[in-house]
Amino acid sequence: SRPFDAARDGFVMGEGAGALILEELTHAQRRGAPIYAEFVGGAMSADAYHATSTHPEGVGAVLSMRNALADAGLAADAVDYVNAHATSTPAGDISELLALRDLLGDSLPRVNISATKSMTGHLLGAAGAVESIACILAVRDGIAPPTINVTTPDAEIPPGAELTLGAAVARPIAVALNNSFGFGGHNATTVFRRYADT
Repeated sequence: SRPFDAARDGFVMGEGAGALILEELTHAQRRGAPIYAEFVGGAMSADAYHATSTHPEGVGAVLSMRNALADAGLAADAVDYVNAHATSTPAGDISELLALRDLLGDSLPRVNISATKSMTGHLLGAAGAVESIACILAVRDGIAPPTINVTTPDAEIPPGAELTLGAAVARPIAVALNNSFGFGGHNATTVFRRYADT
């Protein structure tokens, strides 16, 4: 899979599985459980644009992300890392980046964006869970995973988009966003925050 590459031509199927356990904070604290991150918000939207294609400007995607951040009680400038849906399709990758540009505005250059599908392939029904785990590890460990397999970045990538090309980046990550978008513009976004024991 080659998300964001000028010569990309569609997704590569992968195989995998992932599971997350969500637990109330007080319950986890009482039993002394390790808390990797907090799930603080989520949202869904639908493009209602085309049977298989996303809206070219990412209208539904930005709605999903905005509503997820609103659900979390966070502003867009709180986001440090985004695990992009980025399936390596010519239209989908760019529409998602346009949505991220719309969402993040002037914050776009300081946010690490990566496509973990470049390493795992598209895990289909498992993609959202596995990529949420990638976000949780990014928040816990302060490491933005890379986007690999990009030889020539697409000329349509919005200026300033930091796609974490080739190597992971160590940096403070307090808030991570995970995008899971489906055929026809079925969009879901989850928000994870670093756990601080206060």
